[in-house]
Amino acid sequence: MSELTAMCGEDEFAELMKELIDEEAPRLFAVVQELGERVDGRIAAWGMAFADHVEVIADCGTRLSLRDPDRACHLLSLAPDVTARLVWITPPTPE
Repeated sequence: MSELTAMCGEDEFAELMKELIDEEAPRLFAVVQELGERVDGRIAAWGMAFADHVEVIADCGTRLSLRDPDRACHLLSLAPDVTARLVWITPPTPE
């Protein structure tokens, strides 16, 4: 049985993993539906954008895996008098 050797110390490894997570973390977004011209609005779905696709969960529980977030907006604006738009979520600033 081969023995694995640590590539670095614990603190350095933790920092490397933090950098990897920061680089690879998906961006969060919401798809907001607007009825008419600002008559009413609601959050229709939440999503995570990865480098090569997006995962979306609609408020009805439907889950979608799509090419890009614009496709989610398109699918959620098919009803008459409904416009969907993408809102990127700004992560909270650490205190």
